[in-house]
Order: sequence, then structure tokens, then C-alpha cells
Amino acid sequence: MEICKKWACPKARQLDCIRVRRSRARTRLEDSNTDAPIEEFPPLKIKDLPQIETSNSEDMFQVIGAMVEQTKKSSALILNTFSELEEPDLPKLHNQFPMPTFTIGPFHKFFSASTTSLLTQDMNSISFLDKQEPKSILYVSFGSVASMDAQKLQEVAFGLANSKQPFLWAICPGLVHGSEWIETLPNELLETNNKRGYVVKWAPQQEVLSHFAIGGFWTHSGWNSTLESICEGVLAIKW
Repeated sequence: MEICKKWACPKARQLDCIRVRRSRARTRLEDSNTDAPIEEFPPLKIKDLPQIETSNSEDMFQVIGAMVEQTKKSSALILNTFSELEEPDLPKLHNQFPMPTFTIGPFHKFFSASTTSLLTQDMNSISFLDKQEPKSILYVSFGSVASMDAQKLQEVAFGLANSKQPFLWAICPGLVHGSEWIETLPNELLETNNKRGYVVKWAPQQEVLSHFAIGGFWTHSGWNSTLESICEGVLAIKW
């Protein structure tokens, strides 16, 4: 529960987390006092605040800021979450958005992502999982919005290779700046990982997380991924 409180950052907190990070935490992270508590979000510390890594973070902040301002003009607020997960944050949210709030999630339990996904899902990933032992596979996916440089991608690949852990890794095309897919990874590293894992461009995540072979989920902590892992009871490594 402490891990969930610290890292999941429930939906009611996300807008405020982004606001706090933009207004003061971004500069304070450069200081040495990263263990200082965040008064708005106990028990989080400065170093725990989520970072949004995209190709243009400033554009992301502007879009989210506009979303917040337009949301304040709404007649009601509908959230993809459930109240049991958000206590006591819903009253805090109501202070900033004083309109009726309805928590009617998790949406993915009512509508399959396979019918709405903009990316082609590789169903061979399920065939791969069917051949594995129960709870033996680490599923790795950093979503379709987050991005990283080639060095970080290589660090992830080397980490998986050195861990000796079998895995399923979904690498969205365009994840690496200036790269189409995984051409920046050394061939010998790809060969090593191919013996133990399976790399796809996109996976049917709901089906993957509910599969008997999945033992853990290495995730970028996006809200959809967070909800899906919680609902399936899959332990998550939050990046």
C-alpha cells in the first residue's frame, strides 16, 4: 500500500502534481534538498514527483495547463478512476474543481482497448506468453507518449540482458528521439535478448497483464497502465 501511495499518483492528484512540479519543483530538483517533503502530497518528497519526459515538455505543460483551465468551466467532472482508490484526495480535488464529480472507472473494464487502439497490436505476444511458466515474465512498456534517448534505451536493453529475466518488451515506434524503432541497439545485444525475451512494437496490454505468465510490469506509470496493473493485481516497477 505504501508503494501504491507513493508512486501510483492517483488521478485526483495528477493535475496538482504537474502544477507543483512546473511552479517550483523543477528548479528545486537542481538543489541538494531533494529529500524535502511536498506539503501537498504526503508522504512524497521532491525527488518523488513524476517527471514528464516527452520530445517537447514545454508544449506538454501548455496543453495540460489549457486543459485545467477549460475543465474549471465545466458543469461536471467525470474521472476514469474509482473512489476507493482516491480517498482522501477527492475532497482536495473538489476545492479546485467545485463541480459535481463522478468516478466511473476503470473504463478498461467496460471497453476493450483493442477496439480503440491507434496502434497495431502484435497478437503474437500472447502466443509467446502461452508457452511460458506462470508468473515468469516481466512485461516492459513505456507507453505511446513518453520518449527517451538512445542511451536510455540501451541501458534498459542491457539491464534486461544482464538480469537473466525472461521478458516481453513493447517498444513503440518513435520512442527514441530521431529513431524509427530499435536500430540504435547493438546487434549482439538484440541477439542476447532474443534468446530470453520477445520484442514487439505494440502489445494488447489488457490481455498481457491478465495473462497467467506475467509476473511483473515495468511501466512509465501512465494512468491507464497504472489502473490496468492494479485491477489485474500485477506488481509494477514504476519508472
